[in-house]
Amino acid sequence: MDHDAYRKQSIERWERAAAGWSAQRARWARDTAPVSFRMVELADPQPGHTIVELACGAADVGLLAAELVRPGGKAILTDGSEAMLELARTRAEELDLPDVELKPMDAEWIDLPAADADAILCRWGLMLLADPSASLRECRRVLRPGGRLVLAAWAPEAENPWTAIAQEEAARMLGLDAPPTSKPREPGMFAWRDPQTIIEALHDVGFVDPHVEQVDMTLRFDDLDDWWDTLLDMSPSLYEGVAKLTPEQRDDLRDAVDARAEAASTGGDRIELPARTHVAFAEA
Repeated sequence: MDHDAYRKQSIERWERAAAGWSAQRARWARDTAPVSFRMVELADPQPGHTIVELACGAADVGLLAAELVRPGGKAILTDGSEAMLELARTRAEELDLPDVELKPMDAEWIDLPAADADAILCRWGLMLLADPSASLRECRRVLRPGGRLVLAAWAPEAENPWTAIAQEEAARMLGLDAPPTSKPREPGMFAWRDPQTIIEALHDVGFVDPHVEQVDMTLRFDDLDDWWDTLLDMSPSLYEGVAKLTPEQRDDLRDAVDARAEAASTGGDRIELPARTHVAFAEA
């Protein structure tokens, strides 16, 4: 893989996806709240602490922590995409948190002093990086001794039908062997599906006593169209894949994904699909 080309493409994708994430922000924050609250609980922010969120997007996690480091603390929200960082800025203003710092920053090169932070948070970002080990080394450098890194990474596809259904069917329609996000040793949504991968990555850069647990959620949609539109808004790779299909292929794809989503739904008249994520934590 050409890492530099991947990084450039990734930024471009998230710049384009920011509008969709803005449209879905409230729903996403609601349905993924169990993960956000658990991550903040594990980070244990206290008044006077400095906390950093990497690849923050709308900063659901970082802004929760920002409330808890007052008075005297500091929350630094970072993202490699200026457009995504703007979502965090808007949300901080809505929550009346004007003292939050927002910094455009690549998660592989954290532009902060050594031993500067008490906690670093990253929800569903590290497994998407070209070189996650570089980011983990940077996290350890930036954390104070005993500071805590808390991250989230998606559990296996079978435990996340809310998105895996669409990825698998789109890959089949495009003639791919497997969704690009599922290939081992390449960045992608399910690259860290195996908890052991996370533990080894943390150990390799010197983090102490890493643990991984699972958090379950239910993602709720009004109907199949609402589910599909949400996926296209929030997944740049799925959007790009679907754009390559002919109108006839798109109709066939919808028939296939709708049937599987309906079968997996637990919501009666609504579409309710299960989701599971790993939440990992370790000390510097």
